[in-house]
Amino acid sequence: MKKYVILFLVVLSVAVSIAQQQQPLYIVNGQPTTEGIDRIPPEDIERIETLPADEETIARYGLQASNGVVLVTLRYDKPARFDVDGMTFGEYIARQVKWKADDPAARVVLRYTVTPEGRTVVAAELESTDNRLKRRVLKAVEEAPDWHPAMKEGLPVASEGVLRIQLPEGKPMPRQMELVFY
Repeated sequence: MKKYVILFLVVLSVAVSIAQQQQPLYIVNGQPTTEGIDRIPPEDIERIETLPADEETIARYGLQASNGVVLVTLRYDKPARFDVDGMTFGEYIARQVKWKADDPAARVVLRYTVTPEGRTVVAAELESTDNRLKRRVLKAVEEAPDWHPAMKEGLPVASEGVLRIQLPEGKPMPRQMELVFY
């Protein structure tokens, strides 16, 4: 039994090693990164280009490119920063909205733009389960402090984000009623 456990661990270790070795080289805005691009918000990506694992690519990028290269160009060199007491934008907005613990759980999801001047402008309402919460969130966004805008080649540029507010915190959303006809 002990042999099988050891054999299993060895096989698992080799499989993980092979899987890690088969990853392409990711280069984001000209900088190689060991992480994938799955944590980059899609709206921040301007262009993605893939290069095959051929002699030219390996000669240019080294042996790390033996599984190909993924070149990612972002819309900016530095992302926009919301710099208020170490909070994210979502945390800040949630704290500005008055919503009692005994109020029903509600959610608002908005797409917003941070302008080159650092202002937050709501671009679209993606979801709203309660109009009262929506009005309060929109007011808090309108009154929010300015951001440090995203930068591209030393100049401020617009960037986008998605704001998700669900209050009261930790309270699950009620299930939607479904009508079933037989």
